[in-house]
Amino acid sequence: MTARRRLPLALRDASFRVRDALHRGVSRGRLDARDLVRPFHGIRSAVPPRTVDERARALAPRLRPDQVFSHLTAAAILGIPLPRRFEGTPRLHVTTIGADQALRVRGAVGHRAHHGRVRATRSRGVRLTTPADTFVALGTMLTLDELIIAGDALVGWLGWATADELVRAVSRRRGLRGVVKLRRALAEIRPGSRSPGETRARLALVRRGLPEPALNHDVVVDGRWIACVDLAYPAARVAIEYESDLHRTDPATFRKDLTRGERLKDVDWWLVRATADDVGRGIDRFVQRVRRLLDVGYRAPHDHRLATLR
Repeated sequence: MTARRRLPLALRDASFRVRDALHRGVSRGRLDARDLVRPFHGIRSAVPPRTVDERARALAPRLRPDQVFSHLTAAAILGIPLPRRFEGTPRLHVTTIGADQALRVRGAVGHRAHHGRVRATRSRGVRLTTPADTFVALGTMLTLDELIIAGDALVGWLGWATADELVRAVSRRRGLRGVVKLRRALAEIRPGSRSPGETRARLALVRRGLPEPALNHDVVVDGRWIACVDLAYPAARVAIEYESDLHRTDPATFRKDLTRGERLKDVDWWLVRATADDVGRGIDRFVQRVRRLLDVGYRAPHDHRLATLR
């Protein structure tokens, strides 16, 4: 068996266009060899791309300078939390900025946008819409609450955008489909959130008539820092922690949570632990418990025995 000829150095560790390889002297037979995969028409790669990032980098050589990754693809690359129904979505979204036609490649969804309405940046080795413009593009794909979670992530724990940047991006898309929902989402996005669960808990409380809690509040008593809690009502000394599965499965996180709870108890704060069930099917019971603790906390000194009531 004849050994396959090695590819030029510039083509060995990245996806590349067939025509670029031909210009470098690579034979058609070498490009059709079985050790190279074909993730997209006209593209070859030494390794099958599996993640969204890898598939985007595989398609990138096909894109023109006026084309960028957008919508769900840009959101996934930026780390914006997306609903589970989009997990494993095979097609990549690409937006053409300007008057030229949208991309037409099997495995991709082409979009178009006018100059000035969408802006581009670079992340993970590919060009994509800016975080704020990515948020706007999601307006036609996500529900209101899902948009709020995405916005909270961008202005919160991801830190990819400011609230003002989101407002400006939405204003550039005046009159387009989904803009009303985007404006409603802007009114409920808050900086300071650190997880989708925290956002869901906040929305559950506020939409059922409770005051808006402080986010990631530092509990300080007599000048001494006690703990930082996900949500808090300082005047009533009520703290709320959203417990994801990590809190249960990671021993270090579990021990840290226990210590935080004891420290809060020592300074007469109540700690309510919320889970996915509490902001899902058990939402009414969760909100009722917080409401009761607030009523007592605003009116009288704490009695830790009440905190055990469900």
